[in-house]
Amino acid sequence: MAPCFKIEKAWPDPVVGVDEAGRGPLAGPVVAAAVVLDRRRCPRGIDDSKKLCLEARETIYGKLRQVARIGVGVASVEEIDRFNILWATMLAMTRAVEALGLEPGVVLVDGNRCPKWRYASKPIVGGDARSRSIAAASIIAKVTRDRMMADYCAAWPGYNWRTNKGYGTPEHLGALERLGPTPLHRRSFAPVKQHILAL
Repeated sequence: MAPCFKIEKAWPDPVVGVDEAGRGPLAGPVVAAAVVLDRRRCPRGIDDSKKLCLEARETIYGKLRQVARIGVGVASVEEIDRFNILWATMLAMTRAVEALGLEPGVVLVDGNRCPKWRYASKPIVGGDARSRSIAAASIIAKVTRDRMMADYCAAWPGYNWRTNKGYGTPEHLGALERLGPTPLHRRSFAPVKQHILAL
């Protein structure tokens, strides 16, 4: 069943949708995307990235890159450990909106809070099912981060980040036990911290 996107009609243009990927993993950065859709050339099939298969995400990602205005923001592992994951996520979102290079009419953010910024904005719980712009941002953020983790996997192959994306799967936890943490592991996260304390 296709999502019912109605919420954006009430807001002034340009409407910016913002979402993130990578709050929960034990390794890697958190990535946010900001998207302004061209309503005349909006790709079909946009939905919450978690509901789409890999092939669909990649296809829509490619189409969005051609027709939408996109900004991407990244908060590093060091920033996650310094500020905590919530505030690092807010930082990534701020960078994503700034990367657009335009003044938003409103920024719609997936979740229950917005960064402390100067933009008119509204948090929307379940926004990736209610706003097409947020759903598009979820796809951009997810694909961008997944590709980053696949690249990191080439440098640290023992953790299979290409598949688990840095999440705490049994495979990843087993590799952490055998190999210890890498520079891309979040030292403030308990499963990683316990291995550092054991060294």
